[in-house]
Amino acid sequence: MEVYSNENEQVDALKNFFAQNGKALVIGVVIGIGALAGWRYWSNHQDDSGRETSAAYQQISTALDSSKPETLTAAAKFAEENSNTYGAIASMDLAKRYVDANQLDKAVARLQNGLKDVKDANLQAVINLRIARIQLQQEKADEALKTLDAVKGDGWTAIVADVRGEALLSKGDTSGARGAWSKGIASDASPALKEMLQMKMNNLPG
Repeated sequence: MEVYSNENEQVDALKNFFAQNGKALVIGVVIGIGALAGWRYWSNHQDDSGRETSAAYQQISTALDSSKPETLTAAAKFAEENSNTYGAIASMDLAKRYVDANQLDKAVARLQNGLKDVKDANLQAVINLRIARIQLQQEKADEALKTLDAVKGDGWTAIVADVRGEALLSKGDTSGARGAWSKGIASDASPALKEMLQMKMNNLPG
């Protein structure tokens, strides 16, 4: 899905950011939905602990390889031991590997574990959106809808509307899907996202 691909691109950009700035004592992140919703979040943490955590995350992230179980174990250990943004991002990395391996229950559990350590509302939104998308893959539309209720902020209206529409449509609620996507189109979303939502509405029966 286009939106999900853009989320993955944001995580790749985040990794490059860490690689270039890790020694500069960065503990913040820049993450979100990019061209579709916009993103802005940063913070600096200047102490030895932050420097060491940054370096450790870079090492874990670079080594992560689904064909090497020991790297997944190391990443999980890092995530468990770091109740901060780095730990949450490591959980997102792991969840992506689990999704690729069709281990969806593990992916959701890992994202939920990372979510509990996140204070920033935008990063919480990204993680909840990913959880909701996986729940849709699991055909758990009601759970996905409940997860979407936790996403706050006007900047996420169109993205939430997109996923909500998909969830409602999977339940056979064509009218609800139309209403959700209409709300997304009426929001302050990018032209590209509005066009995508309009196409989905146009493809609805009736």
